[in-house]
Amino acid sequence: MIAKRVFDLFFSLTGLLLLLPIFLPIACWIRLDSPGPVYFRQVRVGQFGKLFRIFKFRTMCADAESRGEQITAGNDDRITRAGRFLRRYKLDELPQLLNVVKGEMSLVGPRPEVPRYVKLYPEEIGRKVLSIRPGITDFASILYKDESALLAGAADPESTYVNVILPEKLKHYVRYVSERTLWLDLKIILLTLMEIIRRGNPGNRIKP
Repeated sequence: MIAKRVFDLFFSLTGLLLLLPIFLPIACWIRLDSPGPVYFRQVRVGQFGKLFRIFKFRTMCADAESRGEQITAGNDDRITRAGRFLRRYKLDELPQLLNVVKGEMSLVGPRPEVPRYVKLYPEEIGRKVLSIRPGITDFASILYKDESALLAGAADPESTYVNVILPEKLKHYVRYVSERTLWLDLKIILLTLMEIIRRGNPGNRIKP
């Protein structure tokens, strides 16, 4: 969809220009808070199964991937002090605007997973989900914004993610692929912003 690509480029470039002034303070905070790079880059699966490296502000210790699972649950001791704040308000996701500009991601779409979990997608569902560019946010991101807390209460966080949460996310991914329009993208972006603003009041839940 050419219109969607124009939409993505316009809002991602505008967002980068507006947010640039806060990138430097965040970068300085990350470097002062813990040793390691400012950015975290991880291989994810994009459109048609093409691999790419996603950009995020680093929220965990530099050797986090060698110290545990690829999912985080609750008060994971790999998360830095700065990282907890960045994760709470989704500020760690802002560098993904660069992935959008590069054409690897869209503002709205199924969240890109690591290859390990994409291999678990049912064949037909996987083909549909990977038929479009992955996004920074979507319905599942809104519904599972407290995913880490949910996993913290599980006896086996990874098993819970694979067998309970991931199948539900896939349902929402398929729904988006089937229903996507620019108006729906605007709705999801607005809902995402509203959820971030309301994070201080768990009683206010938004139902997509």
